[in-house]
Amino acid sequence: MTELAVQLGRLTLPNPILVASGTFGYAREMLSFVDVGRLGGVIPKTVTRSARIGNPPPRTVETPSGLLNSIGLDNDGLAVFLDKHWPVLSQLGAPVIVNIAGKTLDEFAEMAGELDGVPGIAALELNISCPNVSGGADFGTNPQQTAHVVRSVRAACRLPVIAKLTPNVTDVVPIAAAAAEAGADAVTLSNTFLGLAVDWRRRRPMLGNGFGGLSGPAIKPLALRIVRQVASQVAIPIVGVGGIQSLDDVMEFLVCGATAVQIGTANFYNPMLAVRLVDDLAATLAAMGCDRVGDVVGTLQWPGTPPTPVGACPAR
Repeated sequence: MTELAVQLGRLTLPNPILVASGTFGYAREMLSFVDVGRLGGVIPKTVTRSARIGNPPPRTVETPSGLLNSIGLDNDGLAVFLDKHWPVLSQLGAPVIVNIAGKTLDEFAEMAGELDGVPGIAALELNISCPNVSGGADFGTNPQQTAHVVRSVRAACRLPVIAKLTPNVTDVVPIAAAAAEAGADAVTLSNTFLGLAVDWRRRRPMLGNGFGGLSGPAIKPLALRIVRQVASQVAIPIVGVGGIQSLDDVMEFLVCGATAVQIGTANFYNPMLAVRLVDDLAATLAAMGCDRVGDVVGTLQWPGTPPTPVGACPAR
């Protein structure tokens, strides 16, 4: 049988199929019809130090092959998360990676320190890349600031740390390199692309906050490009995300260099997809003759290199 477990630095996951922050709620709603315990990991929606009411509505709008959102990190704050949501999340049976966002370095470090003492948390994902808020999201646009956040969190806790980066920069590679140098166990590539939907008749944006973050199949080619660029230049595990809705999509991210993937927008219309992909991945790798997921990670053959047999395990 193919070994599905993957390693993200200090974090071991039972398989590489995760659900992305903000797309699976706190999992409570999914328990009646999704076998959540079979997932490689669950990432609840972003938690901030204090409660946030989020951005004004409308907060979402569908676009061709995508979804534009401007939620604005709406959440009840860290204290309520630990009191109300963590008791449910801690019993899911799947690793739970808590996604946090802070306005300052001190806030990131303080939240990490508090979560470090909570039994059962598998890792932290640092949201330094949300395009819909100001403040802490700006850390992800600068290598030095990214490194400062990662170092401060590493100093404040013993949990594995994943930095979720933004694609809304000229070049993601130096930012990923800075995160790796500062001690991140992995990077998530990437958050949503800044976009705009317009009602031309009213001459107004369709989102209440104006701009929003684009996700879904429309961004997959861009996300694959970023994963390939970072994987070829930075020695750190990558969690790929962006438009995944089939096993083919998962495999594309893996061969481009992602060690694990997150399912995001697809959860809104098919919340059972992620669990199905676990089975599909196992069957596909076994049919290829692969012993482990790592046999296909980063095996993309660039034009000009000798071709490999179609459908065969690259490690054979």
